[in-house]
Amino acid sequence: MPVRDTSSSLDHSLLRRALTAARATEIQPFEVMEVLARANELQRAGRHIVRMEIGEPDFTAPGPVVEAAASAMRDGLTAYTPALGLSELREEVAAFYARRYGVNVSPARIAITAGASGALLLALATVLDPGDEVLVPDPGYPCYRHFVRAFEGVARTLPVEAKNAFHPTAAQVEAAWTPRTKAIVLGSPSNPTGTLIDPLQLATIARFVGSRGGVLVADEIYQGLSYTDEVRTALDLPGDVVVINSFSKYFCMTGWRLGWAVLPEGLVRGFEKLAQHFFICPPTLSQRAALAAFLPETVAILEDRRAEFRRRRDFVVPALEAIGFGVPAKPNGAFYVYADCSRFGADSRAFTFDKLLEQAGVAATPGSDFGANGTGRFVRFAYTRNMEELEEGISRIRRACER
Repeated sequence: MPVRDTSSSLDHSLLRRALTAARATEIQPFEVMEVLARANELQRAGRHIVRMEIGEPDFTAPGPVVEAAASAMRDGLTAYTPALGLSELREEVAAFYARRYGVNVSPARIAITAGASGALLLALATVLDPGDEVLVPDPGYPCYRHFVRAFEGVARTLPVEAKNAFHPTAAQVEAAWTPRTKAIVLGSPSNPTGTLIDPLQLATIARFVGSRGGVLVADEIYQGLSYTDEVRTALDLPGDVVVINSFSKYFCMTGWRLGWAVLPEGLVRGFEKLAQHFFICPPTLSQRAALAAFLPETVAILEDRRAEFRRRRDFVVPALEAIGFGVPAKPNGAFYVYADCSRFGADSRAFTFDKLLEQAGVAATPGSDFGANGTGRFVRFAYTRNMEELEEGISRIRRACER
């Protein structure tokens, strides 16, 4: 008997809903990528766009890193590595912590990953069961809450304020913690604000989280781009602390997709098993290249670049304030300015897309990408372009805001 074709009678919208998991439906788009896509369209149409939207250094990987990658490719060093990365690279990361921060970490606790995103995904997958709560700052990096949702956890936002440099206080964390809370994720320096958390507050938070048997996940991917006199790592704090870091920002290796996690001993094996299945191993050529990232001559290049980012910050912040933006918490790390645009009337999304991008030809990121706590009044500007471009961008923003 012939099989009757019923496909034409199907409601394809219902079929799409059935095929798409709730986690994929509920996760919001990454707005900065929508800005980026529209800026690319305008550029293809012949417009010059000043790019201040994306969190990517305009510097490429330092020469020693590039040469190490080329050498590895020529020598055929391209096979799979262990799931937690090359042992020699894990040792280099451990030595880096000892030199720069005076913290001794066993290489056995260090996992090399496919970017800091891979490290954060694996860390959350290792610690979360369905329904576990994770505290995340608002405003904060949007992937925090979306990654938690992807593993069937519940992201509970902590509304942070400018008076605390847009970081949670220990009192907030204690008040928000419930029997279902498993972890807290904190970024310092922060995206989108570029601010650092007060060390005493962080230490108090770590002690409290440890007393509750929870996990502190410290996102330190911008730590190398700090502009204060003394910067510490969360690795010297009490309790179970997972530190996430990356070769993308300070080391200027964004597309190489390489990061690392420093784990409590009790999490290493679970993390490793998940890494084996999720990623097999981190990118081999990127790992070979990263062995040169800690050389003295490479670090000298990177420190010069850090000084240049600081010079750009010192230009952009007062320039935006002179136009009429508010900067309620001055950035002392990363390469972002979180600026209040409410004086100019429109919400941040309309302001970013209509006035800045379409009219002025300046790409920036609407604050709404980073949460719901007053973010509709803010725009994130990334000073990841040379001074000539930044000066042009500021000039365009000024003209657009005066109209």
